[in-house]
Amino acid sequence: MNALDPWLRLALVPGVGNTSLIRLLTAFGSPEAVLSSGRSALAPHLTPAQCDALLAEPDAAQLDAAQTWLAQPGNSLMTLADTDYPKALLEIADPPAILYCKGLRSLLSQPALGIVGSRNATPQGVRDAEAFAHSLSDAGLTIVSGLALGIDAAAHRGGLAGAGSSVAIIGTGLDRIYPARNKALAHQLAERGLIVSEFALGTPPLPGHFPRRNRLISGLSRGVLVVEAAPDSGSLITARVATEQGREVFAIPGSIHSPLARGCHALIKQGAKLVESAADILDELAWQQRLAPPVLRQDHPQGECQAAYPSRVLPETRPDPVLAALDGAPTTLDTLAQRTGLTLDALSAKLLTLELDGLIASLPGGRYQKIH
Repeated sequence: MNALDPWLRLALVPGVGNTSLIRLLTAFGSPEAVLSSGRSALAPHLTPAQCDALLAEPDAAQLDAAQTWLAQPGNSLMTLADTDYPKALLEIADPPAILYCKGLRSLLSQPALGIVGSRNATPQGVRDAEAFAHSLSDAGLTIVSGLALGIDAAAHRGGLAGAGSSVAIIGTGLDRIYPARNKALAHQLAERGLIVSEFALGTPPLPGHFPRRNRLISGLSRGVLVVEAAPDSGSLITARVATEQGREVFAIPGSIHSPLARGCHALIKQGAKLVESAADILDELAWQQRLAPPVLRQDHPQGECQAAYPSRVLPETRPDPVLAALDGAPTTLDTLAQRTGLTLDALSAKLLTLELDGLIASLPGGRYQKIH
């Protein structure tokens, strides 16, 4: 049996969503343990209907289709047990137990910036989204968005044009492209970026899936930029979730006469950072690194292309305060914040940079250690 089969079987149980999956994995420790448990052990954690579904024989056709899809180059299944599961998602309240990935899954470990906005964007909004995304991508941030029309699509194009590339989080199965008008863009993301979904193959574009998708856009990101948004825009949901997750929220102001500026203006009134250039975002994140374009290689054991970034040297000539605060023993984030006086956001950005440069190691339990 393939090592991923238990994860797939568990993920494909009808009526057992991510919250229930997390509850089961927490209680039993592994998919194998869950699947081998009887009704009496499962009953405290599931409804009777969920128990019935889990104890029933799996849908062989659905399982075979998923296994066939995974055998194709560039396709993979990421689980909570994988060492490359993105640390940023472990910080959110409802991390996905399983992610279907198509493309360069190594991008999920790169520092990222979410960009969202209206599907019915103005030409200026589209230009702004693409230009901001391109600049931020060239600065080394992977651009995360939702593959919708308008601002999302422009953000992906800009991200793909820069060094940091782009990740699309979608609200359907990865075997479906929605909206169909973004088919060509989806192919570019699969080849040079990444498309991700927590929904099983074949899942249609149901309305309730997109708000769930939004929590992953913000969860993967250092912050979220809203380019254009009406007062009732779904982008404001992403901004709200970003705030709840402790991420920065940025907004581009617009004309007081434009309906698509009102959502951004409301965010600014609520405390979002008003930005006029990509540099404003980089300054707020205390971001200093720049990445060279990724080098694609085909030596992944499953045939998947991966992005390998050349090693970089920190630009500071003076001793780095975060490195100086690491005394050789594993140190928590809170302790480092006390020693350096940095905010948690600025410290986290700095730690990501140091880790990417191979100067520190991230350890279990949210601790860090200097590499000698």
